[in-house]
Amino acid sequence: MAEERLDGGNIGGAIRLGDTVRRAAGPWTPAVHALLTHLASKRFPAAPRPLGVDEQGREVLTFLEGQTVGSSKAWPVWVHAEETLDQVARWVRAYHQAVADFAPPCDAVWRSGGRWSPGLIIGHNDAAPYNAAWHHGRLAGFFDWDLAGPVTPEWDLAFAAFSWVPLHARHVVAAEGFTDFAARPYRLHRFLDVYGWSGTAADFLDVVRERIRAHANGTRELAATGDPVFTRLLRQGVCDDLDQALAELATFPG
Repeated sequence: MAEERLDGGNIGGAIRLGDTVRRAAGPWTPAVHALLTHLASKRFPAAPRPLGVDEQGREVLTFLEGQTVGSSKAWPVWVHAEETLDQVARWVRAYHQAVADFAPPCDAVWRSGGRWSPGLIIGHNDAAPYNAAWHHGRLAGFFDWDLAGPVTPEWDLAFAAFSWVPLHARHVVAAEGFTDFAARPYRLHRFLDVYGWSGTAADFLDVVRERIRAHANGTRELAATGDPVFTRLLRQGVCDDLDQALAELATFPG
């Protein structure tokens, strides 16, 4: 059976082999597999299932069937459809409910760092269009769980909203095919309503700004350690784009 390199990916890429995906493993892989095993026990359908490691030491996961963004620009039209926005909000809510009672192993290592304690969840932390699978007009789920780690639910929700409303810098989302900037306040309120957010949009925007600031700082810190993925992202100007997004979010209507 031939291996097929899957399009896209910043965190090491992936290979498809039959109905499985093979990816480079890391110190965080056992913790991520414990999380995915928990989701499987909850019959949560919209995430890959862990199948251990292969003879090359790569993690093995079930393949999520569907169209992906890959390396295309602009992104497919389904990414910015209102129905997709609703489905993502429902996915995040269902995921947070499924993971609420997950207590990770005490020695769990997370690529994004941090340690779990009661009151936190293990968030996906990267539930963005480039990690989504779209199948027959429905969100099939999210892959690439390498950045999963302990956060508050609103911290995880903030990155999803940033990615899907979208709230990134105008030049970034325009290149991805989104141009209806006047609709973003409405899309943010819609996303929060479908998720079931109980606070105000203004309070949530404070969380988004804090989340994106931490994302930029974390990328710089990991690049400084020599991590090749984050070094490449820094060279690509990702942190500059995040800084621009923060400047624009300073005046975003709540």
